Amino acid sequence: MHHPQAASRNGLLRKDLAQVASDILARLRARAPRIHCITNTVAQNFTANVLLAAGCVPSMTLSPEEIGAFVAGAQGLLVNLGTFDAERREATKVAVETATQHNLPWVLDPVFIDRAAPRAAFACDLIGRRPTVIRLNHAEFAALAGCAPSRDQAMAYARANGVVIALSGETDLVADGDRVAAIANGHPLMAKVTAMGCAGSAVLAACLAIEPDAFRAAAAALAIMGVAGELAGEQSAGPGSFAIAIIDALHNLDGPALIARARVE
Repeated sequence: MHHPQAASRNGLLRKDLAQVASDILARLRARAPRIHCITNTVAQNFTANVLLAAGCVPSMTLSPEEIGAFVAGAQGLLVNLGTFDAERREATKVAVETATQHNLPWVLDPVFIDRAAPRAAFACDLIGRRPTVIRLNHAEFAALAGCAPSRDQAMAYARANGVVIALSGETDLVADGDRVAAIANGHPLMAKVTAMGCAGSAVLAACLAIEPDAFRAAAAALAIMGVAGELAGEQSAGPGSFAIAIIDALHNLDGPALIARARVE
């Protein structure tokens, strides 16, 4: 049954999400949240630079002896399964337990769970620990949900698991079980630079650190990255220059540009 309150909330979102994204970007720069990232080896440097460009403070340690202290001192956590080794498995267990104890928001990016069953099983265990947002692509969603992604399926999965789904694609979808938004920003070169999605998930964790409404934080993060990608693409000759240009674009992005260019429905 269509819920009128949900429709009202979604209608409000469609009118003001660009302004919300602008406000979240300003708060990121004012508060400079600390974001701890468990991510894959090829993504660490780029992810750290993207967070710095957005106005945040990244940390990346994986040591089981100290990761608890790092997470406890952070305002948000990213768990990315891109490099699925024993060290990251152990670090993830400690980090998620610490985030739960301290009521910190955290993002699960279940990279390549469609490629290997053990990775998918570990992701399902983590989902049982209730990540705030799951950021994933179409193949990863199908591996988790057992069905092709769509607005209705994203809504259903989010509702059943008590999470926000941030589904990347040609048009990104964000769903929390009651609300859904589509963000149509981005540039084709974003798919040609390794760690772009990983870095976007880190920005999402940063938005969660300063915005209590996880749905709005997720939609804002995707809009911020998408608009930065468009701006970077306008001055890039190819993937190499694009990787540099998007860091500059994030650093220079302001509220008026975000409001003018965000495409949300």
